[in-house]
Amino acid sequence: MTKIPPKIFEIPIEGWNFDELCTQIDSTQQPFWIVTANPEILLEARRDPGYAKIIQQADARIVDGFGLWIACAVRGRLVPRMTGVELGECLLKEAAEKQWRVALLGGGHPDTAEEAREKIQQKYPGLLLHVEYGGRFDREGNMDDQGESALDRLMLFSPELLFVAIGHPKQDFWIAKHLADFPQLKVVTGVGGAIDFWAGVIQRAPKIFQRLGLEWVWRLMQEPRRLKRILRAVIVFPLLFIFDLFKFKKILR
Repeated sequence: MTKIPPKIFEIPIEGWNFDELCTQIDSTQQPFWIVTANPEILLEARRDPGYAKIIQQADARIVDGFGLWIACAVRGRLVPRMTGVELGECLLKEAAEKQWRVALLGGGHPDTAEEAREKIQQKYPGLLLHVEYGGRFDREGNMDDQGESALDRLMLFSPELLFVAIGHPKQDFWIAKHLADFPQLKVVTGVGGAIDFWAGVIQRAPKIFQRLGLEWVWRLMQEPRRLKRILRAVIVFPLLFIFDLFKFKKILR
């Protein structure tokens, strides 16, 4: 029997591990959309009902973020935790083995996208990989002329695995709008800042930081400008989660 996923801010969090995701992917003929859910994404979904509906359209929401993992545990489910970088690496390995065509859109800067392409290609020499920087995107995923041209080239390439790395909520809105443009697509996921790790711009936290859920400390040391975002994830998210939790319990009485 399928377990009912916990809901955080009314968003279901399946929290599947990679083997479970592969089972789901293999069982459908439709593009499988994975959201790497984290506190920032859920806070935005809580604030914006329109964005919440977009996130709910995805086929799976995995747990990317220690705070979200704790929240799911409080809701009664110990789910696996898998970061966007880990998901991306697993999918790249799967694509290399199955000879899928892989595309990556975004990167924040053309050089970052190109560096990520080179590093991925070095690790998987035979991988069929196409990378597009894509230009500028607004909050709802609308593109400038450069983005439209990139979309045309991506459609011609017809990827089976598509990474969208333009940050949330942009990447989720973009995926919802353009999922039907890729009839051969098997898997799509927004990877946000994972491309910085693939390009070598940012180094992953040491294992001890990862095990203790302190990747945010390591990231803050490398990128102090992320302070506001990190504070929302480690302070605002748990406070609002506790508020919603007690409000829900009060209603049940």
